[in-house]
Amino acid sequence: MKQEILKRYAELITHTGVNIQKGQSVVIRVDVSLANFASIVAEECYRLGAKLVSYEWQCALTSRLNYLYGDKEALKAPTPMEIALQKYEAEELPVLIWLDGDDPDGYRGIDGKLLGEVRAAKLPYFAKYIEEKANKYQWTIVGVPTIPWAKKVFPNLDDEEALEALWEAVLKAARADDGNGIKNWEGHEKNLKEKCAHLNKMQLRELHYKASNGTDLHVGLIPGVEFLAGGEKTLSGTFFQPNIPSEECFTSPMRGKAEGVVHSSKPLVYQGQVIEDFYFVFKDGKAVEAHAKKGEAALQSILNIDEGSAYLGECALVPYDSPINESELLFYNTLFDENASCHLALGKGFTNLYPGFEKYTEEEIHQKGINKSLSHVDFMIGTRDLEIVGIDSSGKEVLIFKNGTWAF
Repeated sequence: MKQEILKRYAELITHTGVNIQKGQSVVIRVDVSLANFASIVAEECYRLGAKLVSYEWQCALTSRLNYLYGDKEALKAPTPMEIALQKYEAEELPVLIWLDGDDPDGYRGIDGKLLGEVRAAKLPYFAKYIEEKANKYQWTIVGVPTIPWAKKVFPNLDDEEALEALWEAVLKAARADDGNGIKNWEGHEKNLKEKCAHLNKMQLRELHYKASNGTDLHVGLIPGVEFLAGGEKTLSGTFFQPNIPSEECFTSPMRGKAEGVVHSSKPLVYQGQVIEDFYFVFKDGKAVEAHAKKGEAALQSILNIDEGSAYLGECALVPYDSPINESELLFYNTLFDENASCHLALGKGFTNLYPGFEKYTEEEIHQKGINKSLSHVDFMIGTRDLEIVGIDSSGKEVLIFKNGTWAF
């Protein structure tokens, strides 16, 4: 990929993505194989006035060795370095840039139940730090191709050809393939916000999802809680784009108000494992059953992270004819695949969607119905024949999606 295009992508990430302000600290979460691109992003951070750029290095090759040979109880206790990083982020509120190039099969062969147990054991140690920084800092997650990821998407190409092909697909999905990502996102942001404005005028209280694959799910919504799309603001008023790419209009539903069954429409990559052909059964808002043809142990572990991880935290609307879906690529990466399809998320809801959220504590907002959890796992449910009917505050039914896409 041409260096000039990579530089422009880094500008999109640092300017539009996290909107770095002069004097801010930055943390870049990145795989060790992406050190070169991380340096391009870091240089842009400094150009925008960053005070200091630090790195949270990741490597599935070495991490999987811990799961293969490490003491299982020792794995469940966070290291002093992990605690120190969380404490630093809560106190300093650095900008977070996640350059996501994870290998979809990075933990293939590792017991999915063990992966879930380790995550469930560690997250409570971080809970107070996560809550302290909520809605106070800018963050973004963007795709950056690696060879293992590229070979998963393009298995019939050699390493370099696959890497180049994935770069082209990622940049196109991010609206950055022409080098004008910042300008392109200004227009895209406007279109997304117009869709949300229309949804919010409807004053919806329930969504009913139905598709020929067996999906038949009713989800209750919270009065006053809005749909959001694209960029958002920190409590101090700094605007940023948390996801690049993004095609969704999303909201957080009412905890305890979900009934029925919902089937996946795409595989889910969770903790380095691919989960395929799965479905959840909901009763009284909780996923009480989870079944998959592949990766069922990993799927069920999602429900046991904490008390709220089996409840819905997000309902996201994405048309089946979205640009990412029209590429006909399965990215094996949730950031991209969720923006090709309507999706739901189990776990943490978005407290900043509650009207006047800054006037309340996190706990007060959770008491009003937005789900509380340390986990947040998106899974894709959009199909070509998906129908979504909304029920408004007067009880009137309104068609939201027909044949997998917007009905208005």
